[in-house]
Amino acid sequence: MRLETPRLELRPPHDGELAALADVAAGGIHLPGERPFLTPWTHLPPQERALYVMQQHWLSRGQWLPEAWSLGLGVFREGQPIGMVSLRGRDFPVLREVKTGSWLGLAFHGQGYGTEARAALLHLAFAELGAVAALSEVFQDNAASQGVSRTLGYRPDGISRDVLDGQPVVSDRLRLTREDWERHQRTPVTVTGLEACRRFFFPEP
Repeated sequence: MRLETPRLELRPPHDGELAALADVAAGGIHLPGERPFLTPWTHLPPQERALYVMQQHWLSRGQWLPEAWSLGLGVFREGQPIGMVSLRGRDFPVLREVKTGSWLGLAFHGQGYGTEARAALLHLAFAELGAVAALSEVFQDNAASQGVSRTLGYRPDGISRDVLDGQPVVSDRLRLTREDWERHQRTPVTVTGLEACRRFFFPEP
């Protein structure tokens, strides 16, 4: 399965591509001092950070169930790996809700790739899989991710509180309904190869 936008291709990476994506993560995905994720994997030493990316991808594939899945896709620009995105569902055949996650190599920030990649995931969720909502949780000081969500039509849906480094942190909960997605979607997306994978999202009767 692959998703194509005007500038990007998103697809499940083979092991060689996964290693290249891990190298992108090892090179850094945010500025020093920033903490965009609740799990502090980006502050690991470069080699451990790369290993974390590979292990998490393999773990998600190995634990896949129709009632609880996480689809990890490499993001490629003209064949060059630039980051990864994920689309996650829990009890999706009933709830029809998804969550998204992403990271890009630091050199690829600020060029609209994050918005374009998430738009591709949302197209897969809403147009191809029949989702009714997409959810996100973003630290209140994560201006880049907040901006992507606003551009794509997410609306406030409360807050959540967690602990990071022994201190409370607050995230904005955001929700994108199918109606708001239809009003805001602007990125053309082509999906190929989904039919052969559909049984992984919807259990056999």
